[in-house]
Amino acid sequence: MNKVFLIGNLTRDPELSETNSGVPVCRFAIAVNRRFSSQDAERQTDFFNVTAWRNLAETVAKYTKKGNKVAVTGSIQIRNYEDNNGQKRTFVDIVADDVEFLTPKGSAASSDDGDYTPAPKKKPALEAFEDDSDIPF
Repeated sequence: MNKVFLIGNLTRDPELSETNSGVPVCRFAIAVNRRFSSQDAERQTDFFNVTAWRNLAETVAKYTKKGNKVAVTGSIQIRNYEDNNGQKRTFVDIVADDVEFLTPKGSAASSDDGDYTPAPKKKPALEAFEDDSDIPF
């Protein structure tokens, strides 16, 4: 099974384009912090290229931008190719099945125009409960 789950921040704005046949594709990259620091207490970060297709591509391009935190679920795709100098190269890409937006709407890193103000949360009203029946135990 080829399944990957990553949480990280976009390192650049997503790039939306179309294939020759008109299928939307969105490419972006995320930075994912490793769980542990190195011996010199420096936190290591991995960078992943991500590709989203069709409706997901359009949604990611519309609602995210550089700095947004996202959760990506998908699969790893490895492609081998030969560059112009005849060198064999390997390209690793994450093909997104789902992207969940984790940056709160209206925050500084959000792609919003800033007019969103979250509604204050109301506590549920409790109603008085009167029960005159006898408890059988």
